[in-house]
Amino acid sequence: MYYLHYCVMVILFDSFECWKHFRVKRFSGEHKAVSADIDQHGIVPAEWFMQKLDHFTPTDERMWKQRYFVDDTFFDFKNGPIFLRVGGESNANAQWMVSGPWHYNAQEFKALCITLEHRYYGKSHPTNDLSVENLQYLSSQQALADVAYFIETMNKQYQLNDSNKARRWVAFGGSYAGALAAWLRVKYPHLVFASVSSSSPLHAKLDFKEYYEGFRQALRAKTSSLDCENKIKESHKELVDMIKKNPKAVWEDFISCEPYSNPSTDDLNQFYNYIAFNLAGIVQDNEINRLSIPIEFRNITINTICDMFTKSNDKAYDALVKVIRLIARMSNWGCLYYNYKINEMQLKNTTIEEDLGRQWTYQQCTEFGYFQTSTAVADLFGDNFPVDYEIRTCQDLFGTKFDKKFITSSIDWTNNYYGGQNIKARRVLFVQGSIDPWHVMGIYKSQSKDMPAIFINGTSHCADLYNERDEDSKELVAARLKIREYLETWLAQPWT
Repeated sequence: MYYLHYCVMVILFDSFECWKHFRVKRFSGEHKAVSADIDQHGIVPAEWFMQKLDHFTPTDERMWKQRYFVDDTFFDFKNGPIFLRVGGESNANAQWMVSGPWHYNAQEFKALCITLEHRYYGKSHPTNDLSVENLQYLSSQQALADVAYFIETMNKQYQLNDSNKARRWVAFGGSYAGALAAWLRVKYPHLVFASVSSSSPLHAKLDFKEYYEGFRQALRAKTSSLDCENKIKESHKELVDMIKKNPKAVWEDFISCEPYSNPSTDDLNQFYNYIAFNLAGIVQDNEINRLSIPIEFRNITINTICDMFTKSNDKAYDALVKVIRLIARMSNWGCLYYNYKINEMQLKNTTIEEDLGRQWTYQQCTEFGYFQTSTAVADLFGDNFPVDYEIRTCQDLFGTKFDKKFITSSIDWTNNYYGGQNIKARRVLFVQGSIDPWHVMGIYKSQSKDMPAIFINGTSHCADLYNERDEDSKELVAARLKIREYLETWLAQPWT
């Protein structure tokens, strides 16, 4: 990630550490283990940038304060690069300023490090609430324009334009932010010289049924067996039977925040969705060095939970309870809400809060879809959260106009605007993991010498972005080195 005169690098990470969003209320401290006390401990102080509210309406001169972080510890102003990390759909985590491969490379190449938070997430609030009227300014298009305006302003502030030396901005990102990194190269090629796009879902889709099919394939790949998959199927059948016979016991087993004995269809759909989501979360984050997970839980992997299903004498239902309770402890949840109306009420809350579910759900309903449905895995989890369930949630939260026709049209527009998996650009490197259920929405085969792909066998979501560790596979180690080779090659090229 590196050098050549003023080589400017844009690093876009999902500060939820590439964790996918979901609408079940999760209490009480998920992802705060990393970020809660960062600022007060002084890792890097926050600074504020006056950003445009609407980049596409010249007559709208409203501005707002966007948060960013700067670290000049290693910076050589005369010849050093600038690393600019732009946030994804979450709080900008200042610990990334001193963690991950980009930080090591910043030290080696004497770079200035900057992190820019995504609008509407974390503490970057363009508007005073999250009403539907105000959320119209939340979009990937506005976010990309934020980056472009920020780059232009930083060039002036740091007087980078006063030199005849070439300045190369290289965009890095993971997950949604990985898509932003690739799209920056497509939409702002005069500002961004190259991009590295990790685990990026480039193709928007309404019914992302492939997600849980990817979950199934990951179980098979990591265990070399169908036993775990079959036990999960068995646990679902036993769970359905238990709900019919003794729902009160089920809610106690699965640490419900409130006791109730007559759940609605919506409650049950949300409950089954929750079970699938949490099992899939282990798969998506399998064997990656997530900063927000306490050390004692960092060995919780696909094989860990599969062993709990297949190598104990427990009934499948009891094994499922133990797995979910383990995940709850790992994520520091007190209890869980399965009541659809309560979750709907929470996500209808338009006040500015730390919980980010409303914002990302809005982007799903207006740009991307990415609804991870049960369509393809009815045998695993029952067909309890189909796409119609997700569409109705959009309508419940944002209004009746957000129907299937509206969402489908918005998704088509997104794919036409960016190109989906058929984007055309030079100097864009795609990095995907074979275990990551998201990889099918991205590019994992090289398109040309100028659009190569690294497909890392056995790794999951954003694995290449995390701190190195002794347990990393040889494929992951080689991938990080290969990324560096591409960057060094590209940074030696003229800007053409």
